[in-house]
Amino acid sequence: MTASPIAAVRLIAAGLAFAFAGAASAQDTLKIGEINSYKALPQNLVPYRQGWLLAQEEINAAGGVNGRKMETIFRDDNANPGDAVRVAEELITREKVEMISGVTLSHVGVALSDFARQRKVFFMASGPLSDKVVWDNGNRYTYRLRSGTYALAASVVPEAARLKKKRWAVIYPNYEYGQAAVAAFKENLKKLQPDVEFVAEQSPPLGKVDAGAVAQAIADAKPDAIFNVLFGSDLTKLAREGKTRGLFEGREVVSLLTGEPEYLDPLKDDAPNGWVVTGYPYANIDTPEHKAFLAAYQKKYNDYPRLNSVVGYSAAKAIAAGIQKAGSTDTEKLIAAFKGLEFSSPFGPVVFRPQDNQSTLGIFVGRTAVKDGKGVMPSGTYVDGSKLQPSEEQIRKLRANAS
Repeated sequence: MTASPIAAVRLIAAGLAFAFAGAASAQDTLKIGEINSYKALPQNLVPYRQGWLLAQEEINAAGGVNGRKMETIFRDDNANPGDAVRVAEELITREKVEMISGVTLSHVGVALSDFARQRKVFFMASGPLSDKVVWDNGNRYTYRLRSGTYALAASVVPEAARLKKKRWAVIYPNYEYGQAAVAAFKENLKKLQPDVEFVAEQSPPLGKVDAGAVAQAIADAKPDAIFNVLFGSDLTKLAREGKTRGLFEGREVVSLLTGEPEYLDPLKDDAPNGWVVTGYPYANIDTPEHKAFLAAYQKKYNDYPRLNSVVGYSAAKAIAAGIQKAGSTDTEKLIAAFKGLEFSSPFGPVVFRPQDNQSTLGIFVGRTAVKDGKGVMPSGTYVDGSKLQPSEEQIRKLRANAS
């Protein structure tokens, strides 16, 4: 039996209404593409994703961004720049995301920054430490949240100078992050302590440290203090071998990243005691912003946050604040909105510096301890990221080719 003309019109109208409702629903969703090394770095990126999703939940509960619910499409870059670029292209063309974000590994961050420049898409780099992302290879499409290698090294230099140790040894992974960290440490320490000497240098390949050989070479040089840049499994091996050999007895150690729970937890009671470190003393940050974040995170996940939890949470909040200010996800409007953008993080107010698209999210510096068979960073001094940058003239030179 065929439908009457009136019934047919009603069916068409109903279909159109359904289609318009679907379009409106899609328009009400703000799609963000998030790319990271989830499989390669689970100890970092499970907490990162949890922090991100907590922020997204809070954003949507408060009405979304300009009335649109935030939705994140997470993709793995396989710790490979080529895969990251391919995934970014798929997110833009197939998933129709309105911007891309993420990245922890520096070489992947540099590749995606270049992709953003070529495709003229906004990229919020949340965690790559290479300063090339915002300086040498920086561009107007790329902003970075986490403080980079130069800032990390600069943050510990005042404490290192206060130790008044003349003979230093340095240990670092032999790739750009390690090399840049040591160069920045030497440059800044010499300014405060001109008579400092660097008497030994060990630079094993990333992930392939021969901890016994490194410890012996450092001990043979008889330094007064050690600057360490190893992290992850390399740090674990060095800390255990050095403890066994007594390498750290009577010597001060200054170490980047070691105070982060991501790196202290695997060491258990082999964790170093008394090292000067950058990290995250989550249990003893007594500010309203952090207390609120800590309570919400523990309630949702029944676990304590890691530093990457803060990075993921802050990245999502920054994106929401930038889009809210822009009133749009148009790339040019986002670029303008993020210049000088201020937003709230668990570490307090953060600003994206107009001169280099780097945020002022800061760094905690303190000492490690061992408590109840576990490594901890019981306290720390927060150093605002705005105080950890090279001169304006240096930045202008570094960004001379930024496009």
